[in-house]
Amino acid sequence: MDAVSTIAGKAYPFGAKNVDTDVIISAEWLKTITREGLGKGAFESVRAQDGNVFDDPRYSGSPILIAGDNFGCGSSREHAAWAIKDMGIKAVIAPSFSDIFSGNAFKNGILTVAIPQEQIDRLMEVASEEQEITVDLDSQTVTTLYQDRFEFEVDPFRKHCLMNGLDEVGITLQSDATIGQFESKRAGAMPWIAHGTNIAA
Repeated sequence: MDAVSTIAGKAYPFGAKNVDTDVIISAEWLKTITREGLGKGAFESVRAQDGNVFDDPRYSGSPILIAGDNFGCGSSREHAAWAIKDMGIKAVIAPSFSDIFSGNAFKNGILTVAIPQEQIDRLMEVASEEQEITVDLDSQTVTTLYQDRFEFEVDPFRKHCLMNGLDEVGITLQSDATIGQFESKRAGAMPWIAHGTNIAA
């Protein structure tokens, strides 16, 4: 997983509330066994509408998505996070998130930033003007070129993992030496486990 520190660039001024995971990526895309290519199916029902923000060339490739309250509600499909990441989105800013979506986003290296609606409204204005927005995980701030500065909270463990690019495998590998010592000790005390010997033999 790539480390997350500062995310800067244009943002999709989406703003919709109660966007569920079926809107983010519909069920027909869940048959895939790879995470790659899901960005093509992201927000498919929204993209079917004329003038949608996701197909607007002014925002193409934006690393930030600004959404409304309760983003990512609905099913627990991790494909929603995969699809957003495949679009190139590295941070989603909204007043609140579904707990499951927030957890899936974190595991896939996507930063979810929860700030009040009035601050979302301001960022929507800035994004609509195609101006850059900066999300700084270290200082836990969202800033704009207009001197807006909004602070956000983040779980310390998640912050540590994101800033150091640690997914669940990476976290486990940090304890590689300790795990090795345990396995060596267990092999001495219970050799039948270490060597796969049938204890009844």
